[in-house]
Amino acid sequence: MRFIRKQIFSFPLFPKAAPPYCCMAIQTLTSSAPTTTDAINEGDDDRLCVEQPEPQQEAEPEDAPATGRPFGYLTGEARIERAWSHWKKIGQPKFLVAPMVDNSELPFRMLCRKYGADGAYTPMLHSRIFSENEKYRSEEFTTCKEDRPLFVQFCANNPDTLLAAARRVEPYCDYVDINLGCPQRIARRGNYGAFLMDNLPLVKSLVEKLACNLQVPVSCKIRLFPKLEDTISYAKMLEEAGCALLAVHGRTRDEKDGRKFRANWSAIKAVKDAVRIPVLANGNIRYMDDVWSCLEETGVQGVLSAESLLENPALFAGYETAEWASDSERNCVDGKLDQADLVVEYLKLCEKYPVPWRMIRSHVHKMLGDWFRIQPNVREDLNAQHKLTFEFLFDVVNRLKEHGVRIPLYVKDGSVEQISANGTVP
Repeated sequence: MRFIRKQIFSFPLFPKAAPPYCCMAIQTLTSSAPTTTDAINEGDDDRLCVEQPEPQQEAEPEDAPATGRPFGYLTGEARIERAWSHWKKIGQPKFLVAPMVDNSELPFRMLCRKYGADGAYTPMLHSRIFSENEKYRSEEFTTCKEDRPLFVQFCANNPDTLLAAARRVEPYCDYVDINLGCPQRIARRGNYGAFLMDNLPLVKSLVEKLACNLQVPVSCKIRLFPKLEDTISYAKMLEEAGCALLAVHGRTRDEKDGRKFRANWSAIKAVKDAVRIPVLANGNIRYMDDVWSCLEETGVQGVLSAESLLENPALFAGYETAEWASDSERNCVDGKLDQADLVVEYLKLCEKYPVPWRMIRSHVHKMLGDWFRIQPNVREDLNAQHKLTFEFLFDVVNRLKEHGVRIPLYVKDGSVEQISANGTVP
C-alpha cells in the first residue's frame, strides 16, 4: 500500500466528538499490521536482505515522487542519492530534539518546535511491547500533522519484531530510528541500545531488515567505540546495511555522565568524513553558540540536544538559562521569558495532546528545578501529590509567582528584536 503524506491525516481516525487536530493514538493507525512474539534466536542474526531479489533500477531524481517501494531496494550510489534526496525533501532540519525516554513526547516536541526546533525524535519505544500491546502503543506514541519531521525510535534485538513495530508507524514519520546508543543498565539487561555494539552481525541484520522492507528510510543513533577506527568501521557497516541517516553521540558507552565527560566532536567529524549519508551530532549542546560551533567543527547536517532542552525548551530560539548566561562571557539581557511561562505553555499542550502523568511530572520538575530550590515547600507539595491534575499544576506556577520568584531566560544583547522579528516567540 502506498501512503501519501498529505492524505494521512484525512483518515477517519477518531470519533466525531474528537476535537480537530487531536493527537493520533497509534493503535488506530494500522490495525492490520503484523505482530510477532518470536523469541530471539541466533539464526535471526544472519538474516540479510540478499535473500530478497533486488530489481535493477536507476536512482530517482531528487524531485521524483515516492516510489512506494522499500527504501533499501537500491544499492550503492543510488541508495546514497536517495538518502540525500529524502533529507532535502523534509527540509534538512538542523535543530533537533533528541530521543529521551519519557521526555520527548508529543507535547514537549511541539513546545520545542514552537521555539526553534525543526525536527524531533520520539522517546525510545520498546519494539516487542509496541508490536504486541495496544495500550502501550496508544499511551507511548502520539503525533499530529504539525509534528514533522519526525523520527520514531525503537530499541530492538530481533529483526522480525522490529519490523512488525516499524510497519505500524512508517506512514506517520520521516525516519524509523534504531536505538544503538542507550548506555543505561536497563539496556544491558534487555540486550539493546549501546550493548548491541558487542554483536555487530545482529546490528547489521536489524538495519537490513528495515531497509529492505520499509518505504520510509532507516536511521541509527550510535555512540563511539573507545577506538576511533572501530567507530568508523561501525558507521560504514551501518551505511552499507541501508542506514540512510546517522546520529552520533560523541561519547562512549561508559561515558554516561554528560557533565563529567565532554562529547568528542573530533570523532564525530571523523565519522562524518568517512560516510556519505547525512550525519547528526549529539553532545555538548547547551545554547546556540554551541550549535553553531558544532556545525562548523564537525561539518554535520544538524545537532541534537537532550538534557539542555529539558531545562530550557526555548534553547533553539536563542534563550539561555541563568547558569549558561553567567558562564558565557557575553552581554546577555532578560529575554522576557522564563521557565514558568514555558511550563504553562507545556501544560496547555498536554491538555490538547494527552500523555501519561509521569511524563508531565518529570517535565515540571526539570523546568522548575531552579525555582523549587528557592521555594522548596512548593516542590514538596508537588511531590506529595500522588494524583496530579492540571488545576493543581497551574496553581504551582501561580504560587511560585506569588512568592515573587522569577528566574528569567536570557538572550544575547541586541538579539531580542531579531527573535521577535523571526516570529519564533509571539
